[in-house]
Amino acid sequence: MILPKDRDPRLITIRRGGTLTDSDHRLLALWAAACAEHVLHLFEAVQPADPRPRQAIEAIRAWTRGEIRMSESRAAGGHAMAAARVSSGAARHAAFAAGQAAVVAHVAAHDLGAAAYAIKAARAATSGRASENAGRLECHWQRDQLPDEIRELVLDDQRLRNEICWSVFDCCPACTARS
Repeated sequence: MILPKDRDPRLITIRRGGTLTDSDHRLLALWAAACAEHVLHLFEAVQPADPRPRQAIEAIRAWTRGEIRMSESRAAGGHAMAAARVSSGAARHAAFAAGQAAVVAHVAAHDLGAAAYAIKAARAATSGRASENAGRLECHWQRDQLPDEIRELVLDDQRLRNEICWSVFDCCPACTARS
């Protein structure tokens, strides 16, 4: 579970009673797509003939450009998550990351789902101490991709929802102090 019981109005669009602008919603979606795409190779290495996670990432990007409706991106996300459910390990987490990215069009707060599953995928692709290091490197990479306009929002949200996101955003003491 990556969504809190009480939704943060900063992650609800203005037209739905929150404070999130359309432009920031699109930035969250693009960041989530980047996070998912960064680990997509972990799924495609195991399931090269299954296009659903890649199509989900393409769908959310198309949504940000106004080329498809929210419902189409959300449906693509569901298909990617179906691909995840029949996979295991890093491939499973990578497909879930893609699915979470695509549903950001519907609920912006799924952005952290994409990021968290990508970190889980990076960790699952390695073992032992390398696993923690891979997760830390992925978390740092993701934070480096954050646009300035949404950086504080995402880092604060990571701090607030870290516990329900498997504590993957505690990548190191320096990061914890910054966020």
